[in-house]
Amino acid sequence: MLTKLEQYLGQLCELNTKLIVLAGPRGSGKTKLLCELREKLGVQPLNINLELGSRLAVTPHAARGFSVGQLLRDMADRETNEGDLLLLDNLELLFERGLQINPLDLIKRLAHSKPVVAGWPGKLRGNRLYYAGMTHSAYRDYDAEGVVALAI
Repeated sequence: MLTKLEQYLGQLCELNTKLIVLAGPRGSGKTKLLCELREKLGVQPLNINLELGSRLAVTPHAARGFSVGQLLRDMADRETNEGDLLLLDNLELLFERGLQINPLDLIKRLAHSKPVVAGWPGKLRGNRLYYAGMTHSAYRDYDAEGVVALAI
């Protein structure tokens, strides 16, 4: 899978997107694959739950949804230069209903200025990305158009 991912990374300049999503449920190997990529390319994955969570903890509750995009961009800019590869892992916090954001759109916006590989905590079926089961209160369903999506 690492070889396939590296091939896609090499072709990103030819594609209309700079976003690669590694979709798989918890324990499927997304983090392991991102760590292998880290070892190979020397790029440290950004743990969204940990990094963003600590910043949101000091943000007033009413402003959190509005602040997420800027906080994430600030974290990404701190970790990488423009055009450098950004690895995102542990995205579950972005699906928090109280934030009222679209996690896929948020990471797509990050991918406008730099290539992004993100571990999607859910499933890929056809051209759809899912988070949680249909009966779960956090259930989400997104069209993966404009994204290179790989099932793990």
